[in-house]
Amino acid sequence: MEEYRVKKVNEIKQTSITVNVPGSKSITNRALLLAALAKGESALSGVLFSDDSRHFLDCVQKLGIEIKVDEKTCQVVVAGQGGQVPKSDASVYVGSAGTAARFLAAFLGLSDGTHRMDASAQMRKRPMGPLLKTLSGIGASFYFEEKEGHFPFEVTGAGLLIDVSDNEKKCVDVSVNINDSSQFLSALLISLGAYAGESVIRVEGTHGMAYIDMTVRMMEQFGIEVQSENGVYKIAKQGGYRAKKYDIEPDVSAACYFYAMAALLGISVTVPGIHENSLQGDVEFIHVLEKMGCTCEDTPKGICVTGPKDGKLKGVTVNMHSFSDQAITLAAIAPFADAPTTITGIAHIRLQESNRIAAICTELARIDIRCEEGEDSITIWPGAPKYLATGTPKPALIQTYDDHRMAMGFSLVGLRAEGIVINDPMCCKKTFEHYFDVLDEVIEKMQM
Repeated sequence: MEEYRVKKVNEIKQTSITVNVPGSKSITNRALLLAALAKGESALSGVLFSDDSRHFLDCVQKLGIEIKVDEKTCQVVVAGQGGQVPKSDASVYVGSAGTAARFLAAFLGLSDGTHRMDASAQMRKRPMGPLLKTLSGIGASFYFEEKEGHFPFEVTGAGLLIDVSDNEKKCVDVSVNINDSSQFLSALLISLGAYAGESVIRVEGTHGMAYIDMTVRMMEQFGIEVQSENGVYKIAKQGGYRAKKYDIEPDVSAACYFYAMAALLGISVTVPGIHENSLQGDVEFIHVLEKMGCTCEDTPKGICVTGPKDGKLKGVTVNMHSFSDQAITLAAIAPFADAPTTITGIAHIRLQESNRIAAICTELARIDIRCEEGEDSITIWPGAPKYLATGTPKPALIQTYDDHRMAMGFSLVGLRAEGIVINDPMCCKKTFEHYFDVLDEVIEKMQM
């Protein structure tokens, strides 16, 4: 499918909709690595199967760790090796998966052997330098085949994870800058959790702390406790990760597109399995929708969002630093608010799958929506009502920049505006390969 024409919703008969979304990408990839680092067999359920998670699975298998996969039941069984890498000279390809890129670089940088890592053209451009610098400081070495600090490269590990039962290991004390990505810290935390000695990580920057909290909570679920204070993270000598049965939450990021649909159309949307106590920081987007005029309830089934019956949303100013994946979602519904919406704390999204600030502004301009870009922010003005001669949003072919969130986010515009077409919708395969099928099903439900 080269293009997807969004179906404008003109008539709503069913105002209460339940939408099932796949498992969390962030939790899936963390669980895969934690299970690989544990001793013994872990059974993961609710696993996301998408381009990113399949790349992660493939990499772990190529490192010699046995994995049993059942996509129909969304189950994966991992035979954890307690921190060891069975194949000391493997080559892995991470695609465009940032989590696989950063997490496996740390794992291999702390392990034994020499491994080659490569990535997609997109991922080759994304930042890796601060993490690789930290790993080099504790004994890993890198040979860069093209640009220094970027894929492809060979990594020779520091050998810190050899014989993880050795209780005489010295304390590892490192520093890392996470202004470009919180994944640098998550990567170090998870792999150092398999180290037999003590570890101290000193952090510069505060990017994506909700994802760090997720990492720490999941490490604790697999048996490793992390202490943190004033930007210093400490892992005491412990017995290593423990294998376990683990249920992966549905993906809150995926759910947010349908919660935003509720806001736009004045309907109620419930996503089973999503609750306020989620490990995922994107649940904070629910409270943004409340400020815009929605009502939200955490029911036994899952969070239910109900949009204002008249479809009139309030403009808001919100710092999205800790849940920036939803910046595109908010930008897509902002033209339908009654006042300007300002999104702050998002300078770092210029370095993600696309330059997301530039992409948002370009595509909003394409549909004739006024947008102003700041160094760390975007301000979006409401569109003119459709009955005016200058009514906006205008029909347009939306470019997606090989960025799944641009495709999914801007599809929301077409629910209330005629003629919105999404170019390259299959880029959604990165995290939600059947998104547009689910969107069609939901629209059909509303009209039954």
